[in-house]
Amino acid sequence: MTLMNLENIWTRKTLIGLALGQFLSLLITSTGFTSSELAKKGINAPTSQSFLNYVLLAIVYGAVLIHRRKAFKAKWYYYIVLGLVDVEANFLAIGKLIILNENIHTVVKAYQYTSLTSVMLLDCWSIPSVMLLTWLFLKTKYRFKKITGVIVCVAGLVLVVFSDVHSGDRSGGSNPRKGDLLVIAGATLYAISNVSEEFLVKNADRVELMAMLGIFGGIISAIQICILERNELRSIHWSAGAALPFIGFAVAMFMFYSLVPVLLKRNGSTMLNLSLLTSDMWSVVIRIFAYHEKVDWMYFVAFGAVVVGLIIYSGGEKDEDEQPANVGEEDKQDEEANPEGGSHSKANVAGTSKTWVS
Repeated sequence: MTLMNLENIWTRKTLIGLALGQFLSLLITSTGFTSSELAKKGINAPTSQSFLNYVLLAIVYGAVLIHRRKAFKAKWYYYIVLGLVDVEANFLAIGKLIILNENIHTVVKAYQYTSLTSVMLLDCWSIPSVMLLTWLFLKTKYRFKKITGVIVCVAGLVLVVFSDVHSGDRSGGSNPRKGDLLVIAGATLYAISNVSEEFLVKNADRVELMAMLGIFGGIISAIQICILERNELRSIHWSAGAALPFIGFAVAMFMFYSLVPVLLKRNGSTMLNLSLLTSDMWSVVIRIFAYHEKVDWMYFVAFGAVVVGLIIYSGGEKDEDEQPANVGEEDKQDEEANPEGGSHSKANVAGTSKTWVS
């Protein structure tokens, strides 16, 4: 491979996308470990875990939004729908995080429906869901290179499944069908949430998105806590050991939510979801070095495959945008401040956003 080809692959946009994606993946891994600590203490309150994150988003970005005193760029009811989808996606996803970060042969009682292998495999459902939704609603067209990268990433996760089978990890749950449906539902909701955020961050405003998501996500979470988790919270014996995982989870999620729009605007929803595939593997790597656990060698092959797939998918993306003729002055200024690859034809929030992914 020539030096010129390497320069075409390792562009500034590619490197930033890969690095940011893996940082987000590590943040998700950390939320899994904090959820596991709560589960070990017998605390099962997934909505309550997410609630503090929404409060932080509402306070921090809401203060900035009020200070700016600008009119909303998107209809307020869009954010209500997004808040509902995001809350329920988190509700289902926290169960998955607990399963993936618990002992390899243990499943938390509340999520004792399906096996670790099924959870990891079905979690790939978010990838085709995101690609379908971006194709339908954002008019994104994926070239062959992008599709190849996606296939390699998914193949890497499939290797993890074979690794589980090879090492004898076939622990199942009490209701596999119910568990599988929950995982698929969670992955689908996350896909809808990610694509909606990509649309809003590209056509509206990042601060507005975070503030309104925090406000409506917090309200919906509070209602759900009153209905589903009121008794659970009353039964908790509050101490530093119980409070710190809650706080750690909220801080990690706040950082995650704050950085996700940056990756969505630069690289899109598919790149985000592909990057998060490595979160399952980072948890394994951490357990190897921190807890000296032994895992099958195929985990490392799978990790390498996902990394290669990410490079194929994101490699060669240009640092400058081709400016469309009908972009408004405000959008041009925004693109100059946040250069993206490919050519994007932006419309207002009521319209569509067309993207050709090279």
